[in-house]
Order: sequence, then structure tokens, then C-alpha cells
Amino acid sequence: MKLLKDILYKVKINAVSGNTSVSVNKIEFDSRKIESKDVFVALVGTLSDGHDYITKAINNGAIAIVCQKLPEKLEDNVTYIEVENSNEALAFMAANYYENPSENLKLVGTTGTNGKTTVSSLLYQLFKKAGYKVGLLSTVKIMVDDTTYETSHTTPDSLTINRFLKLMNDEGVEFCFMEVSSHGIHQKRTEGLHFEGGIFTNLSHDHLDYHSTFAEYRDVKKAFFDGLPKTAFALVNTDDKNGLVMLQNTNAKKYTYALKTYADYKAQILENQFGGLLLKLNDNEVWTKLIGNFNAYNLLAIYATSELLGLQNEESLRYISELESVSGRFEYFVSDEKITAIVDYAHTPDALKNVLETINSIRTKNEELITVVGCGGDRDATKRPKMGHIASALSTKVVFTSDNPRTEDAQSILNDIEAGVEPQNFKKVLSILDRKQAIKTACQLAQPNDIILIAGKGHETYQDINGVKNDFDDYRIVSELLKQLQK
Repeated sequence: MKLLKDILYKVKINAVSGNTSVSVNKIEFDSRKIESKDVFVALVGTLSDGHDYITKAINNGAIAIVCQKLPEKLEDNVTYIEVENSNEALAFMAANYYENPSENLKLVGTTGTNGKTTVSSLLYQLFKKAGYKVGLLSTVKIMVDDTTYETSHTTPDSLTINRFLKLMNDEGVEFCFMEVSSHGIHQKRTEGLHFEGGIFTNLSHDHLDYHSTFAEYRDVKKAFFDGLPKTAFALVNTDDKNGLVMLQNTNAKKYTYALKTYADYKAQILENQFGGLLLKLNDNEVWTKLIGNFNAYNLLAIYATSELLGLQNEESLRYISELESVSGRFEYFVSDEKITAIVDYAHTPDALKNVLETINSIRTKNEELITVVGCGGDRDATKRPKMGHIASALSTKVVFTSDNPRTEDAQSILNDIEAGVEPQNFKKVLSILDRKQAIKTACQLAQPNDIILIAGKGHETYQDINGVKNDFDDYRIVSELLKQLQK
């Protein structure tokens, strides 16, 4: 049990009704999870408003209510705290409740449109190889040193973040690497956390269903760097024009990385093939198993971060050469028939373009590049024709298909994608609604030495259709289908 007034430290409070010296059990923002003597935080979400569930929370045993607007009727023996922003309040309360665990480890956040998962996951790998106890908060999974926990959000809610950071404290974790999404920043989930550093990868077209303009999307990312303390570092990719924008108002120590422009950390691609990359990182050459220009940026960010966190360059380079690709990020295999199958999470125009350009820079042009791709439903629809244009322009054959349609009509999504195909590319394109059938068709079209790219879902092991998550794993399915066709 903790005193309510103690977990309200740093919360911006407008009004109080009741006693803040009461002992509370735990914090919840879901009224269904409320038990005796809990605090209920009423969050204002995009789909529901927690203020509508205050009465239910009290009936379930809530002893205190944190909200942005006080109810008309205030119950006896319940403390009400009116705050400016309940999401921000929850973040500070969560940090206080779990005894500010981020202050006891070196927490590094990575933000950007593409590369967050790869950079965070590879930093986790590298520091594990260096012998440290390490944590990871990512789209793919949460790691507390060697223990894996499933995750469903790029940036979890504030309670989940602090609960796992506290668990990391208990397990003696020294470093933690965390993906920081624009949703997470906007919803104040990272408030109250103490960051050792922040990394900016890039910014391109995404999430405009949530952020009304690209400028708003950029400024939300920038807010993360604006909030870094002067003791932290801010590392940004200056080949992206938004990189220097991220540094404008930060108090953190500023560092840059780039392949094309002057920067503190520079990389040069010496060799790029399906076997891996030969890179020159500053003045040091290193061979890595990862592939493509986009991974050159990721590896450069990792190299820079490891130095900023105190690793010796020689040590970092040795571990970089041993790093394995992240699940669903340019994950590939070659079948017995010499067909290369690649599964990648690319679900934005820029990410898809990067992957296709990487494949085209490696292949000899004597083989076909067959791309299977779709777009998610209930998400930014303006990127769909752009995805269609890029896929059809940079592939020799394309199969448009369903991704995660969610509550949208899958055929309508396909129509949006097809609208971006230019007339000269019409003959390249097939549209097959059923994703498994689309992958099977790509496998049937492929000849020895051809390349199949299955884009959009990457590490996901489900397909979301009308709220039901059906079992679906691109990598497993293409592996099975290619084996069947070889028989």
C-alpha cells in the first residue's frame, strides 16, 4: 500500500476533493480491473472516455478518482483529483508507484517512422553479447534480460512500462532499449521516465490517420527530444531533413549520424549482397550479416549509441559482426529450388521503397522480383495508392492482397492500392484478396533464382479481420508453400 499523495508527486493538479493521505492499493485505468482501495484514472481515448466509467470504478471499490473533469455528484469517502491531463498524470503516478525505476538503469529510446524495432532489438543483442543484463521494450516483444514477454503495442501504457522497468531493476538490468512511437509520445506514455539517450532514425509518411498533418506527426516526435534532460544524448540521422529539427530545442548533448552528409558518425557501404554488408563505420571496416542501405543506417546508429554508452569501438565492432536480423525485418531464406523468399514488416511507402531498392541493388536483373503486399484497414488510407505505385514500379510482378483489414472492407482497400498503379505497370499486377492464396500464387510464378518479397506484416503471427485475430504467419506460410511446390 502507498499513500495517494506520494504517487501524485509531479502531477499537475487543478483541484482536490477529499483526503490525499489515504493508503491506496494500485493504479488502474480500466474500471473492470478496479478492486478495493484502488485509484482509477479516467483517460480520454479516441474510442472511449474513462469519465463515463467513474461510477462503475467506485462501485468496484475505487478509493480515489483522477480525472480531467470532476463529476457533478461527488461520493463520500472517495478522493477526487482534477488534473490538466489524465494521460500525463497516469505516467507520473505509474513512475512514482513503481519507485521511478527508469532512474536506476540506462534507458535509451528510439523513435522514427522506420527502424525503431531493428535499432532497439540489435542494441539489446549487442549489449547482451558484451555481457550486460539488458532490457527491451519493442513491438515484437518485451525482454527482461533472458525472459520474454509478449507485447501488443509499440509503446505500452505507462503502467506496463514502469512495471517492467521495476522488474528490470529487481533483476539487476543495467541497460534498457525502448521503441518510442508517436502515439506513445502524444498520449504521454513516456512522461516521468528518465532517459539516458534518444535516437531519431527517419521520418516519412505514416500514421496520418491519427496525426492530422505531417507537421503534427513530426512535432510529436520532436517533443520526445525536447523533453530529454541535459545529462542525456540526442543522436539523429541528418540524411533525413527532419534530423536537425529534432535537435532544435533539446537540452541533451547533440550527436549526428549519416551516410551522405557530414556527421559525427559516418558510414560507407563497401559491399552489399544477400550474404551481408561490408561497412566502413567512421574509420573501421566491419562485415555484418544484415542487408541493405536501411540496415547500414541502423547499424551506424547502433555503433554510435554503443560508444555514447561507454563501449570500446573494437568491442562494438566485434559484436556488430555477430548480430542476427530481427524477426520479420528482411528475414529471408533460399529454397532448394534456389528461390529467395523475403519477409519484411515494410508497411509504409518509404519502408517498401527502401526494401525494394535494396533488393534491386543486389539482384542481377536476370531474375524476377515478385512482391506480395497489402495495406492495413482502419489506418491512414492516403498511403495506399503510394504503396501501389512503388510496388508496381519497382517489382517485375506484384500481387496485391489483404493485410490486416480490421473493420474495413478488404476489397475497398485493394481498390485504393490499385489506384496508384500507372498504366505502363498494369500488366505486372494481380489482385488476390485471400493472403495465403496470394502468397501461393507468387510461389507458383517464381522460377529458380527468382525473389519473392512478402511485405507488410513481418513478425506478426495473425491476420486481423473484423476484430478476430486469425492465425497467420507470412514466414511459415511461404516456407511451407515453397516446400510443397518442390515435391
